[in-house]
Amino acid sequence: MFSRRFILGALSAATLAAPASMAMAEDVYIPLVSKGFQHQFWQAVKSGAEQAADEYGVTITFEGPDNETMVDRQIDMLAAALANNPKAIGFAALDSQAAIPLLKQANDKGIPIIAFDSGVDSDIPVSTATTDNAAAAGLAADKMAELIGGKGKVAVVAHDQTSRTGIDRRDGFVNRIAEKYPDIEVVTVQYGQGDHLKSTEVTKAILTANPDLSGIFGTNEGSAIGVVNGVQELGTEGLVIIGYDSGKAQKDAIKSGLMAGAITQNPVGIGYETVKAAVAASKGEEVPALIDTGFYYYDASNIDDPEIAAVLYD
Repeated sequence: MFSRRFILGALSAATLAAPASMAMAEDVYIPLVSKGFQHQFWQAVKSGAEQAADEYGVTITFEGPDNETMVDRQIDMLAAALANNPKAIGFAALDSQAAIPLLKQANDKGIPIIAFDSGVDSDIPVSTATTDNAAAAGLAADKMAELIGGKGKVAVVAHDQTSRTGIDRRDGFVNRIAEKYPDIEVVTVQYGQGDHLKSTEVTKAILTANPDLSGIFGTNEGSAIGVVNGVQELGTEGLVIIGYDSGKAQKDAIKSGLMAGAITQNPVGIGYETVKAAVAASKGEEVPALIDTGFYYYDASNIDDPEIAAVLYD
């Protein structure tokens, strides 16, 4: 019998063949293919998935590419998972279009797909466990507007322009500013691929080109930390930084005052609900098309509140 613990890391196609024997040993095998492992967010999602796997008595794997730019690698992992004929698949798409041919294959084989974190531009997934990213980014825009006094220039450092999360967080922020705050201008949206080093360089370029900038919104963990690092490296003062997600670096930046605040999702809940929905779908049970796992804004004033602390992670 294989353990019901997760198989960690970005695995090769050969390694991914292991679940075939797992499927024989266990009644239900469900692979989850995530966007990656470079952020603590995914470790928290994995933790929630593990809780559900133990509770429902199923075997799962949790794979992802080395970073969130490796779309082709993620597609290879999805193909390997599909080849093992699992009972269901959890999938967080790096590219909302690229995976559709494989998802159609899964659909033809009767394997239900549960999208998590980032949906796909298709009605093939029977359910999507995610944050309302557009609404969450809209809240970030409201907080930004409040903190800069309703006027000024702001910028966005986004993680990508291909995933559903990247698109919705960018547009949710930009659209809210355009709709509600006529005296605030979004001067640029730049992409750092969710990598804190690349996002640092992007941030420094934005600040150099816009010395009168009032604030920057970073759309995920790596983006937000890149913004903080870029601001520190240039010695910029008085800039309002709002981030997204959690992790020790962001929590420390908020506590120290470098970052004004951030949006946190419920990553443990995302992982848990993905496996829970996959188990139900594998039995032919109906599952909701959308599982809204919620979001919160946190700053130095509420970061230690029990309700907030429960959805933060290091």
